[in-house]
Amino acid sequence: MSDGTAAVEDLDVRLEKHRTELTGYCYRMLGSSFEAEDAVQDTMVRAWRSYEKFEGRSSLRSWLYRIATNVCLDMLNAGNKRARPMDLTDATPLAQAALTPRPDHTWLEPMPDARVLPTVGDPAEAAVAKESVRLAFMAALQQLPPKQRAVLILREVLAWKASEVAELLGTSVASVNSALQRARATLAERNEQGADAAVSDSLDEEQRGLLERYVAAFEGYDMTALTALLHEDAVMTMPPFDLWLRGTPDITGFMTTLGSACAGSRLLPVEVNGLPGFAQYKPDPETGGLTAWAIQALETSEGRITGLHCFLDTQRWFPLFGLPLQFETEADEVQQGE
Repeated sequence: MSDGTAAVEDLDVRLEKHRTELTGYCYRMLGSSFEAEDAVQDTMVRAWRSYEKFEGRSSLRSWLYRIATNVCLDMLNAGNKRARPMDLTDATPLAQAALTPRPDHTWLEPMPDARVLPTVGDPAEAAVAKESVRLAFMAALQQLPPKQRAVLILREVLAWKASEVAELLGTSVASVNSALQRARATLAERNEQGADAAVSDSLDEEQRGLLERYVAAFEGYDMTALTALLHEDAVMTMPPFDLWLRGTPDITGFMTTLGSACAGSRLLPVEVNGLPGFAQYKPDPETGGLTAWAIQALETSEGRITGLHCFLDTQRWFPLFGLPLQFETEADEVQQGE
């Protein structure tokens, strides 16, 4: 192997070490799973092509974050803010429920934890990272102008110093501190308005029990049992449809009417957006097996489910989570889930 080839392979390895954390950063910036991965790939290509110009005045990691920030800011120039259904419309009463889709670029997208959360030894650091990709926080980030978004993520989530952020953005420490204050104020105002009241408990024994009871209730399609697990003000969303429901009567009413085809579904656990989640497979009358239907992300608080978010674009989400689109029989699904 020539020295040149070895150097190229060494650079590839060094760049790849940063892929997961960069994907997490770009995902927080963009709110889109696929755009984040595209942004990271663009970052890697730019870094590879311009590495000879990298003078080592900063660390390779800092340099990569600078490139990734510029890529994301360029992508955000279009001004698109990704959202959840409740960010766009009021809750719909069940009697008026209609499934109206909106374009893919409207929605905040789900992301597998493994693609955005690097393995870290510090439990507190790991907890901050998980909280920073949860759907409510991600939706709040989308309300910030792009540069404020970058400052907040770099300072509050990644714990960079103000001087480091200023250097990365090519601005002053005072400007960074001002942007951070404005971003914090926007998020605080949003919380006061109750936009992000959802809290997710840590995965302790109580929450594990709650999730086990949820699986039993959902798979049994037992609305009485499900009602007991849902907070009275729980919300249910179903992107790409803009319909969202609030309260147990409307949620369970929907599940037994427009959503009745989900009876007999099976759930496989997934880790999504720092939240407990499930891949839902519903019965396929044509094959007698099970077909992919939704990636569910659950928000919980004080022993109840406060949010049930169902991402229905199966052709995109199930491959992203490394899951098959079909099971020929229930036995196949059970074996896969074990």
